Amino acid sequence: MWCSAVGVIVTLTLSLLAAPLTAEAQSPRKVHRIGLLWNSSPSLTHHLLEAFRHGLHEHGYVEGEHFTIESRYAEGNPERLPGLAAELVNLPVAVIVTSGAQAIQAVKQATSTIPVVFAASSDPVEMGFVTSLARSGGNLTGLSLMAPELSGKRLELLKETVPELAHVAVLVNPANPNNAEQLRETQRAAQALQVQLHLVEVRSPQEIDHAFSAIRSVPVGALLVLMDPLFLSQRARLVELTVTSRLPAMYALREDAEAGALMAYGPSFPDLF
Repeated sequence: MWCSAVGVIVTLTLSLLAAPLTAEAQSPRKVHRIGLLWNSSPSLTHHLLEAFRHGLHEHGYVEGEHFTIESRYAEGNPERLPGLAAELVNLPVAVIVTSGAQAIQAVKQATSTIPVVFAASSDPVEMGFVTSLARSGGNLTGLSLMAPELSGKRLELLKETVPELAHVAVLVNPANPNNAEQLRETQRAAQALQVQLHLVEVRSPQEIDHAFSAIRSVPVGALLVLMDPLFLSQRARLVELTVTSRLPAMYALREDAEAGALMAYGPSFPDLF
């Protein structure tokens, strides 16, 4: 992590684009458009958008007076991200804010000139988004979670909750490159805990029901859901199927537990935004 808060980065960007306050008294203030690209839907990201607005307000920026927001939502379908990123670039916007590897990659391909701020990325250096954590080397910057060990910790907590646990189903989206690192840490923890993992792949919302049929066909005692934008967008369906399958489950975000999952362990996304 090379910035204390994403609001600070956006503040710096807007400060470069906007005239100083002393000059604003002498010339009309320009209202800048901020583009937000979301992997998920408005209902699932509303609290993140409000956190983002609050952060800008804390730095003295007033919506409608200093900036407006243009949001685009992929609704859990990553194939839509490149087109939505292009829409924001063509408006144009002064800065684009997003999170997640697939959305960041879509914006990176859409523009090399508009400043891009990502609220969360697993390892932006490994993904090729930035040159190093000290210097971005391009038009992208933002916050890195850099905490793959959390995946292993989630399995540890699940084992503490169900001490006799020997087999765990792991819901993973192989289309998301971020999941490889999470999965490695989960496998490392499983070896130490003497727990056998059963990987169940889900690449689209249409595969979720089939995935749970597969989970019910093997003798697992719990479910671990890796952090993924697809699973975020399908939270309600995933939690419903988890409950009906009578499986104790560990998710990645507090919002998952609030939606009805047994447990969640991870960072605060509102704080990142």
